[in-house]
Amino acid sequence: MKIIIPMAGKGKRMRPHTLTVPKPLIKVAGKPIVQRLVEDITKVCGEKVDEIAFIIGPDFGKEVEDNLIKIAEDQGAKGTICYQDKALGTAHAIMCAKDSITGKTVVAFADTLFRADFVMDTDQEGVIWVQGIEDPRQFGVVKLNDAGVITDFVEKPETFISNLAIIGIYYFKDGDNLKKELQYLLDNNITEKGEFQLTNALENMKKKGIAFTPGKVTEWLDCGNKDATVYTNQRVLEYENGSASLRGYNIITENSLIIEPCFIGDNVVIKNSIVGPHVSIGANSSVIDGVVKNCIIQSNTKISHALIANSMIGEGAEVKGKSLDLSMSDYTTLSL
Repeated sequence: MKIIIPMAGKGKRMRPHTLTVPKPLIKVAGKPIVQRLVEDITKVCGEKVDEIAFIIGPDFGKEVEDNLIKIAEDQGAKGTICYQDKALGTAHAIMCAKDSITGKTVVAFADTLFRADFVMDTDQEGVIWVQGIEDPRQFGVVKLNDAGVITDFVEKPETFISNLAIIGIYYFKDGDNLKKELQYLLDNNITEKGEFQLTNALENMKKKGIAFTPGKVTEWLDCGNKDATVYTNQRVLEYENGSASLRGYNIITENSLIIEPCFIGDNVVIKNSIVGPHVSIGANSSVIDGVVKNCIIQSNTKISHALIANSMIGEGAEVKGKSLDLSMSDYTTLSL
């Protein structure tokens, strides 16, 4: 089994947090989003994952590449780094890892997490993971026939077609066939709005007799913007409440209350404060004389004399004084 993870996008909806770190490496409940995605997929694959290929931008840097390789190796897989120089669409991004697309293949875009209670049926020709949602107009959706096989792929339908939104995770029994269809799009310059789209390859495969079935997840957790990521942090903490992994080492608390569930990293200092519920605090950070709830606070950050809720605070930032609902980038200071 191979896993292909396109993650070269700039993450504009997550700015300012993506100015210094790629979106998939932003931590949720103490772990990078892409690490959680890889762990979740390997759990439901039902067989050994041999290789994980990460498609990144050429400017991500060696430290990012080393971290990604380690994420793969921790799952017992080979880690491969591939590069996408230009944002030319989903099909183009996947083909940047063409040497790794062979045999049974999962493609997973790295801005989504999920909960699932099944093992993937790898005997199926293709599986597209979906989730029923109330308003599907901003998503690609699938339409099914009476046998539960996908008949149509519709991108952001203006009128109701289906409420089954594609969450960005796909399984292909024959990765070489997928690669052939993607290459056909590139060779013939078949684009939509100037980009090469995976859905066009899926449509061609369907017309040639490949049967795609829906894989339905228990819950779909988006990490596309600040509010969605803060909510995802909340849900992950609720799932993992009571786990030893939610506590680091050498944590100092004085005259403070921690309302679970929370993730507290190594060497965190909390004094005269209320923290939680649904708060993640990265290593070497501190909260002094503050109240923090429903927040993601990254490493090496200082919070003092502040009331913060529904916020993301970047690495090395500093917040002093009363504030609410923040989205602060790394190494920023705010005094009120």
